[in-house]
Amino acid sequence: MRVAIGADHAGFGLKEHLREFIAAAGHSVLDLGTDSTESVDYPDFAAAVGRAVLADRADRGIVVCGSGAGAAIAANKLDGIRCAQACDTYTAHQAVEHDDINLLALAARVTGVAVAEEIVIAYLNAEFIREERYIRRLNKVLEIERDHT
Repeated sequence: MRVAIGADHAGFGLKEHLREFIAAAGHSVLDLGTDSTESVDYPDFAAAVGRAVLADRADRGIVVCGSGAGAAIAANKLDGIRCAQACDTYTAHQAVEHDDINLLALAARVTGVAVAEEIVIAYLNAEFIREERYIRRLNKVLEIERDHT
C-alpha cells in the first residue's frame, strides 16, 4: 500500500518513527513533512496528505499533530477526504470498515509510540465492508459533502 504521511512540529517525532515503521511493514511511504520540530501550521500538512490521496499518489494517508483534532478537521475540509482521529485500534479499523476513511489522524501528545504502531497496523489492514448499510450511510455522507450544507 502507498501511504502518505505528514505532521506538524508537535507530531514530527511520531511521524518520523511511523515512517520507518510503515516502510518496515512493507508499505511505500510518501513523507510530506515537516522535517523538524520548528513551529509550523498543521493545516498545511493535513492538506498535503489529503491532496496526495486525492491525486492518487497514495492509497491512504496519516496526519499527526499534537491532539490529532486539528489535523482531522483540516483534512476533512477537502472534498473526497474522510479523516478520523483514532486513539485506539477499534476506532482505527472500524472507521475504515464502516466509514471508508482514507486518512487517519493521530495525537502525538496523547498516544504512545507502541499504541500508535498498533493503531496504524489496524488502519492499514482494514478494508471497507461493502454491505448495503455501510454503502447507504457512506452515500449519505457523500451527499452532504456534495451539497455543502
